[in-house]
Amino acid sequence: MSSSILFLLAIGLALLGWLAGRMRAAAFAAGATRADRPHSLAGYHAAYVALWVVIPAMIFATVWAGVMPRLVTAEVLASPAATSLSSDPLERSAILSEARALASGEIKIAFNPAAEALAPAVGSARWHFGLIGLALTGIMGLAGGAYALRRSRPSFRARTAVERIVKLVLLSASLIAILTTIGIVASLLYESIRFFGMVAPTDFLFGLRWSPQAAGGGDMTALGAVPLFWGTIFIGAIIAMVVAIPLGLMSAIYLTQYADARVRTWMKPLLEILAGVPTVVYGYFAALTVAPLIRKFGDTLGIPGTSSESALAAGLVMGIMIIPFVSSMADDALAAVPQSMRDGSLAMGATKSETIRRVLVPAALPGIVGGVLLAVSRAIGETMIVVMAAGLAANMTANPFASVTTVTVQIVQLLTGDQEFESAKTLAAFALGLVLFVVTLVLNIVALAVVKRYREAYD
Repeated sequence: MSSSILFLLAIGLALLGWLAGRMRAAAFAAGATRADRPHSLAGYHAAYVALWVVIPAMIFATVWAGVMPRLVTAEVLASPAATSLSSDPLERSAILSEARALASGEIKIAFNPAAEALAPAVGSARWHFGLIGLALTGIMGLAGGAYALRRSRPSFRARTAVERIVKLVLLSASLIAILTTIGIVASLLYESIRFFGMVAPTDFLFGLRWSPQAAGGGDMTALGAVPLFWGTIFIGAIIAMVVAIPLGLMSAIYLTQYADARVRTWMKPLLEILAGVPTVVYGYFAALTVAPLIRKFGDTLGIPGTSSESALAAGLVMGIMIIPFVSSMADDALAAVPQSMRDGSLAMGATKSETIRRVLVPAALPGIVGGVLLAVSRAIGETMIVVMAAGLAANMTANPFASVTTVTVQIVQLLTGDQEFESAKTLAAFALGLVLFVVTLVLNIVALAVVKRYREAYD
């Protein structure tokens, strides 16, 4: 029995609680006089009951969804069918995974006969604990609803109580986001400290040779990340920005200063659709269309080192992808410039293009710079386009027609497949992630500070 059924049960009970609370509020409101009329509307009483039903039920369903797999595994291992299991933890885990897939119908035939013997026990244990979870979820919801209905009376301040509960829910959501960020940073720091206990920080941050295979053999000087940093800057902060900044800024100027209102209403959403296209689609476009054209162009010019996977292919497509980031921020910045500055420039005899160049763009420059910094932070964290179009070679080259790689691509490479998290080769991914996190965080802080200063200037 899946955990989604528990959540559906909680929602169904919440609807019943809402109806019960509304009926109860309508009942004591019907016979009330002006002197003893209810403090809150019937909708607030109904919402109060529904919240007291759904919150305890949802919390229990979430906890049960995390606990239930372990209970199922413990019951299966205690069953007679598990007596023939191997004592090797890896082999036992593989057999259990196959048995779970058989029991859920994901596969029809098992590779290991022991998994076929365990599949009925897995199905039985899931059904058993699923029924327990269903019953306990229902009990939690009904208990919460009974408590809320008991408190529901004409003098009860249901509106205040509902607002207090909603405030606590919003506060919890904020805390979850903050704690998640703290957890991410703590995990990166912990694993990075372990990595720097094996590899000197200076060798990692300033080393010019990146060869994880050699590091796996014991050569710790082969984990110099400078080629990765250069590839990230070359693709995301140079080539992509050369494409995104002019096109994004010019499109923003056209949409705010020259385009007809009807043209803007359909052209701006079409431009922003680029931000919603999955990056893997951009990767296919870069690998199958842009990269072959660039290689052919490089071969025609006779440029040495031209590769079928190049920094130029990845950077061009990445620049197209982040055009909406630059365009949207520049659009808002230009639109926020006071009309009096435009009118004053035009009244002095300046043309429209001169007004844009010498008045609007300088006045909106902080907002434009903020948008560019946000776009850079988005570009340096991109993975799929680089994997599919730029290659995996950690080269220190300024040739845009050559293959390079980035930090994010190497993180994927280091953590793909079965890895041993005690080796410097694998832990290097966390150190790379920490560096990328710090750089992105700094860029975002600077961008937000610039935008905030700009907004204060014209509010």
